Amino acid sequence: MIYMGLTALLAALDLIIKNAIEEQDEDNFPKELEGSKGKILLHKSHNAGFPFGYLKEKQSLVQMLPLAVASFVAGIQVCLLQGKGRHAEKLALSLVLGGAASNLYDRLVRSYVVDYFSLQFGRLKKVIFNLGDIFIFLGAAIFAAVEVIRAFKDR
Repeated sequence: MIYMGLTALLAALDLIIKNAIEEQDEDNFPKELEGSKGKILLHKSHNAGFPFGYLKEKQSLVQMLPLAVASFVAGIQVCLLQGKGRHAEKLALSLVLGGAASNLYDRLVRSYVVDYFSLQFGRLKKVIFNLGDIFIFLGAAIFAAVEVIRAFKDR
């Protein structure tokens, strides 16, 4: 139950921030995140496609493919939740699903994903993210690390 709650909490957090960004005038952006010493800029960006606007003209695909993937991941999570242990995998999938749910909501309701911050480091300066993206990345990284460790232990 805790993992389902975490998923909902993460999705809600990202959606609250997205709504706050959407309520502001576009002329206010980009701006520095207070306290970040210029390392994080806030934006108001709408992405109607996959990352970097890829396939934005194929709205039905851009909506349905993430729905199918999120459903598959949710199915895996439900199976894992039936058993004991495997907390790292459960955490990882909760992160992925929290981010996916937030971005999927955007795709289905707004027809675009709201991205709102960039990290001012090297090539990342050009990429605008949202927390959902970060949750998906972290969850996938944790899941991959667990699987790599398991593969080495099983040898």
